[in-house]
Amino acid sequence: MTGLLPLETNIEIGHHVERHFLGLTFNMDTIWTTLVAGAIVLVLGFWARSALTKNTTDHVPTKIQLLWETIVKEVTTQVEDNLGKVPAFVVPLAVALFFFILFANWLELLPTEINDKLHLLPAPTADTNLTYAMAIMAMVGVWIYGIREKGLGGYLKHFLEPFPVLLPLNILEELTKPITLALRLFGNIFAGGIMLALIGLIPFYASWAPNLLWKLFDMAIGGIQAFIFALLVILYFGMAGAGHGEHDEHHEDLESTPAA
Repeated sequence: MTGLLPLETNIEIGHHVERHFLGLTFNMDTIWTTLVAGAIVLVLGFWARSALTKNTTDHVPTKIQLLWETIVKEVTTQVEDNLGKVPAFVVPLAVALFFFILFANWLELLPTEINDKLHLLPAPTADTNLTYAMAIMAMVGVWIYGIREKGLGGYLKHFLEPFPVLLPLNILEELTKPITLALRLFGNIFAGGIMLALIGLIPFYASWAPNLLWKLFDMAIGGIQAFIFALLVILYFGMAGAGHGEHDEHHEDLESTPAA
């Protein structure tokens, strides 16, 4: 039993730097790392915007401008080819979400541990407070967009399709979307943080190789999870604006397309 003591004393699952105000608990490490990830995305965006402004006269795009334009254009092409038309704001929103989640996931990989209990830049996506907030905001936006496009009656009508008897299941599916969206991201990033903590218990002379390999693997997982979250947001907006018949027709087209 004594061999388990270091593991039990050095790893605290779900530990956060907390502050309390008016009966509310604030996870300060989640707040400041969220701000860091958001600041990185804003800096990149304003950098691209300033580069665009500088080149309005000579029409020579800079590298950062070409990078953003290529990403947005490629994503738009892939979305329209596979999902059909989506609102103009959805692709920029999804791209911004992707990079925000990507940087938030990768913060965990930086060596900013002060001690066993304090990590200056933990991944904020390993806290359900952030993932639930993002998922709820995304789904509320989807519902608002669907109502604006179809009207309240038209949007609610799709819960009766294809058969009215499926109304409870359709409502349950809609309500679980933000939950699954949030927990999918949280679970993968939280598990990655636990693995890094476990590897940290190994002496350095033996841990550097597994630590390096896991960090590379964790980078890939962070990128995949950011991609899945952004893709699902695009898909939900596309479904909210599409008619049921249009959705079925597009689904049949996808099924009839031969695999590459």
